[in-house]
Amino acid sequence: MVRKRTPLPRVGELVIGTVKRVFDYGAYLSLNEYNDTEAYLPWSEVSSKWVRDIRDFVREGQRIVVKVIRVDRRKGHIDVSLKRVNPSEQRRKLLEWKRAQRAEKILEIVAKKIGRNLDSAYNEVGWKLEDYYGEIYAGLEEASYRGSEALREAGVSSEWVEPLLEEVRKHIKIKKIKIQGVIYLLTLAHDGIEKIKRALTDPLSELSPDGDTKIKVYTIGAPKYRIEVSSTDYKKAEKALQSYIKQIEKLAKSMNLEFSFEREKT
Repeated sequence: MVRKRTPLPRVGELVIGTVKRVFDYGAYLSLNEYNDTEAYLPWSEVSSKWVRDIRDFVREGQRIVVKVIRVDRRKGHIDVSLKRVNPSEQRRKLLEWKRAQRAEKILEIVAKKIGRNLDSAYNEVGWKLEDYYGEIYAGLEEASYRGSEALREAGVSSEWVEPLLEEVRKHIKIKKIKIQGVIYLLTLAHDGIEKIKRALTDPLSELSPDGDTKIKVYTIGAPKYRIEVSSTDYKKAEKALQSYIKQIEKLAKSMNLEFSFEREKT
């Protein structure tokens, strides 16, 4: 079961709940991330539309995303709202939930391999990755990309590092993003071909993107040339693209080349 570090959620937090019992004026949910702690969904918080029958909106066994609106920590009472969750929040929370499930599965496998339990995995690995990277799965993704350094930086002990890397590489494949655009370079000079070639290739030798970020330039058909930048990190890709275009523009100006750049959607 995916878990949180605190026994109760905070007001305003999005949580995953499984509907257990439905009545005319509300429903009781178990909060899946909080050890199935019970929460109450009032009839008035089911929908912003008129609710004739609450069962038109929730049913027993259904898993839903709700927002915490009241918490009585002394009594352990929690009230939640369905109508205050918009579609984008719902999608984001469900994605977070799926990522947390995948992370927990990896922790569970590794813990079993080295003779530890899941509680130890959370305490010695999970919470450290969450503190350092903001999310356990994000930390595992970073380990898939950078290796043991990403785990050691977060304070994960050597006992866990290699077994974790072994499982991470089996279960997490980092997807690359690609951004691209079209460069226009034109000149009527007798040595124009050589100048255009220099404008396109010289910046590549000066740029030093990390090994994960790749830049490709190829001819569409003069005077059009396509640049493609791929990376696992959008910010790195964007930075590399902007640096490359800036240098081409500078070279084009110095060699009296007509230059323009148009970003393409991918």
